Amino acid sequence: MNDTALSADCIFCKIGRKEIPAKHIYDDAEIFAFDDIHPQSPTHMLICPRKHLVSLSDADDADAAMLGKMLLVAKRLAGERRLSAGYRVVINNGAEAGQSVDHLHVHVLGGRAMRWPPG
Repeated sequence: MNDTALSADCIFCKIGRKEIPAKHIYDDAEIFAFDDIHPQSPTHMLICPRKHLVSLSDADDADAAMLGKMLLVAKRLAGERRLSAGYRVVINNGAEAGQSVDHLHVHVLGGRAMRWPPG
C-alpha cells in the first residue's frame, strides 16, 4: 500500500493520530516518533512517516526527502537523549528481517553496547 494518507487499521497510523496512547517524542506534518513499548535497549525510539508505507520496499523517489528527514530526526532524538557514546539506527524490511508492524519505521536504540552481527 503506497497511500498518502494514514491507514484506518494500522496500529502506527492510530498512534500517529493519537487514537492509541504512546509517549510521543516528536511530531510534525510528515513524521512522528514515540518510545517503543517493548524496548530492546535502555533507549528505544520509533520514527514513522505519517504517509502509510508498509515497508521501505514501498518507498519511491518521491519519498527521498521524507526518508532523509527520518534519519535527521533520529540524529536529533539521539542527541536529546544524550546517546553520545553511540546508537543504532535500524529499519527492518519484511518478515524475515523481523518487521512486525506493517508500517515503515526506524528504530533508534542506545544506552548500552551493541553487538555485531545483530541477528
